[in-house]
Amino acid sequence: MAEHNELGKTGEEIAAEFLRSNGYTILDQCWRSGYLELDIIAVHQDILVIVEVKTRRNIFHGHPDDTISRKKLNQLYEAADRYIENKKMTLEVRYDLITIFYYGQEWVVEHIPDAFYPFMS
Repeated sequence: MAEHNELGKTGEEIAAEFLRSNGYTILDQCWRSGYLELDIIAVHQDILVIVEVKTRRNIFHGHPDDTISRKKLNQLYEAADRYIENKKMTLEVRYDLITIFYYGQEWVVEHIPDAFYPFMS
């Protein structure tokens, strides 16, 4: 597996553990439908939470959330629609972002609830 794929997988595991420790129930990780993917799907306080995870070893080339394009957002919304339809979900939906980067000797996790709205794209 390529190094960037390993880094992404590590970040998604860190993010999932962070969410669990904050009362979220993880429904799926790395869910795919064709070319579309959702990093983490969780439920928290009766809300379906779609979580995009961005991981970097450092921030020399920009903060992890700087890498989210309009195209990526559109794919995120399309993937979420497919997931909701496939699983016949009826919960309210929220889109969160978790950024993770290595700082000093530890991973730093930043959770941004309601980071995206479908009409933003």
